[in-house]
Amino acid sequence: MNHRSFLTVCLNPTLQKTLVFSKLTMDEVNRTTEYRFDVAGKGLNASRVLAQLGEECVHLTHLGGDLRPLFLELCARDKLNVEWVENRSSIRFCYTLINKENREVTELVENGEPIGEGTEERLMGAFSTLITDHSMLIISGSKPAGFSGSLVSEMVRKAKDAGRKVVLDLRGGDLVQSLPCKPDVIKPNLAEFFSTFAPELADIKINSGNEGMIKKKAQEICEDLYEQYGSMIVLTRGASQVWYAEKGTIEEFAVEPVEPLNTVGSGDAFTAGLAAALESGASLQEAVALGSGCGKRNALLIKPGTIEP
Repeated sequence: MNHRSFLTVCLNPTLQKTLVFSKLTMDEVNRTTEYRFDVAGKGLNASRVLAQLGEECVHLTHLGGDLRPLFLELCARDKLNVEWVENRSSIRFCYTLINKENREVTELVENGEPIGEGTEERLMGAFSTLITDHSMLIISGSKPAGFSGSLVSEMVRKAKDAGRKVVLDLRGGDLVQSLPCKPDVIKPNLAEFFSTFAPELADIKINSGNEGMIKKKAQEICEDLYEQYGSMIVLTRGASQVWYAEKGTIEEFAVEPVEPLNTVGSGDAFTAGLAAALESGASLQEAVALGSGCGKRNALLIKPGTIEP
């Protein structure tokens, strides 16, 4: 292709309610006049940030139920280009509770309803057409029940066969099954990385006494994955340094400290900045820097998955 453009795929479309409290007390009535309602989901958050970065982007998902018109109206308000296929199941809700008193952000997540019959076939048909018009594919997040285990890896295979670059913000089986297709970049957070490749470390809390051991284990996995699949690896760690490996060797990028307001969507903003920079020809280090900057800007705003006030 002669121009860069992005196809984002997310299989869990979301309506996100964000409520901000000066103080949040459990087991009490809590009232607020500061709240907002947005379209969300990891892939759609990344799409919004890509659009705000001035990139050409199309988001592919499935939609159904009575809330579909509202979802599409909110997408239009954000100037998001969305392609969707029919699905009879309802769009899920997620809720963010922000406690300003102690800067806590609590996320309440509904699992998506199982998909309806024929949804996967319609989605793959749309994907096969759309991937020919875009230079990079970004697949983010989990999928609801009903989709086959091979869906995501088949999308990656089709994209790579068509000569497209692929960035995966995934974990678990979808990531493992996609690796033989040799995606260009995998970008889980560290907990997701370990839950996928070293489950015994999935819940470990990093402190000054064990960080060396944890980094050594991550290094071993990165070396093995690079040797087998050649993918670049980026591991976000919240407010801690980003670990990234271009050829299996972990490098560190220091994250600028901020006092966050809402961290929901910061990882997706990071993915968008990372992908945009790589597709423009930037080095992995430069791409991590832009991704980190986008994640920071998102964390300073109430709206999830955005870098614009």
